[in-house]
Amino acid sequence: MSSNYRNFRNSVPWLILFLEAVFIVLFYFLFSEDGVPRSLISYPAFQDVNHMVIFGFGFFLTFQKRYGFSSTGFNLLIVVLGVQCSMLVEGFLVFLLQMPNEDGLKRITKAAVSVTAVVISTGAVLGKTNPVQLIVMTVVEIIVFHVSRWINNVFLEVPNDISMMHVHLFGAYFGLAVSSCFSEPSPRSEKNASTPKSDLLSMLGTLFLWVFWPSFNSVLAMNKRRAIYNTYFALAVSAVTAFVLSILTTKDGKFRMTHIHSAVLAGGVTVGYAAHSIEHPWIAMILGLLASVITILGSYCLQRCLNPPLKLHDSSGVHFTFGLPAVLGALAEAVLLVIKNWTDLPSLGYLVMFHVGAFCVTISIALITGFITGLILNLKLFKTIPVSKYFEDQFYWEVSF
Repeated sequence: MSSNYRNFRNSVPWLILFLEAVFIVLFYFLFSEDGVPRSLISYPAFQDVNHMVIFGFGFFLTFQKRYGFSSTGFNLLIVVLGVQCSMLVEGFLVFLLQMPNEDGLKRITKAAVSVTAVVISTGAVLGKTNPVQLIVMTVVEIIVFHVSRWINNVFLEVPNDISMMHVHLFGAYFGLAVSSCFSEPSPRSEKNASTPKSDLLSMLGTLFLWVFWPSFNSVLAMNKRRAIYNTYFALAVSAVTAFVLSILTTKDGKFRMTHIHSAVLAGGVTVGYAAHSIEHPWIAMILGLLASVITILGSYCLQRCLNPPLKLHDSSGVHFTFGLPAVLGALAEAVLLVIKNWTDLPSLGYLVMFHVGAFCVTISIALITGFITGLILNLKLFKTIPVSKYFEDQFYWEVSF
């Protein structure tokens, strides 16, 4: 194992230092606060999003009993690198397209929201990638996600705040496509299992995400109060439904922590697309209920019917935790548009077509580029770790037992 440590010592530090040097140089040329309007985003709102991506997702992914250091540590690494990369890509687009400059607080908030896509994708390949592969995946995914948003904004006229909510959809399917290129772990592998302690830490991350999710959905929305209101009630109903379905679907009639861990967040993911425009809270509550149902039932269908024939291993269940609720949210947004604008039939078809088109474009770009990225990450250059070393902190960290 020592030879592998020397390999990472010769690659990881220098890759990080190289990227950081490039970031510093580009920041020098691209960013200036001269003539920038005052921010409409408060520092507490940014902090809520920052808490989500650092604390929330950092602990959310600690359910594997021998991969806790890597889950939290690598999450911090890809977030801080991803935020810088996201700001630079956004800066390039502003410069090339001659768009108006935004203040630094709004730029860093948008970058923190964007990097959520990478964190979600990491969950699909959790325990199977080394730090070099994660860093490369972070840079590639951030660039592609911004290109996807740009296509949706310019060609399909999707509002900026709604296109940003595609992070869950894009992150889930990009991660699944990357994961399809990695070898499956042994079904009998004990290292991929959880313990009561790791489940408790993971649930702590879920609680962080649950508490701050209204801020995530509202931070870039035009009608922030409505977005907060609808998101909270969608989350509340999805949490209640998760407890109900958990006890109804288990053989022994007991609650299962994996159900609560994933389904209580589903309402926040689903309602994100339309949280700012839903006029009645009961609509958000119905979406929260449906999201929780599709998450728990989807976990059974995907793990038993779809994943085995596709030979797809989704380490932390991002498909049914984020992917399926995001699909439901995109479809619900189209239905709500039809209901809201049914009297204006001539323009309704184009409006719905553009939103459905944005949904299809996002998934297509995520799957294609994710699969290509997975193939690249499996090149010998990136020293793919053997299946026997999956889900193992000791391969990267000093661990004392």
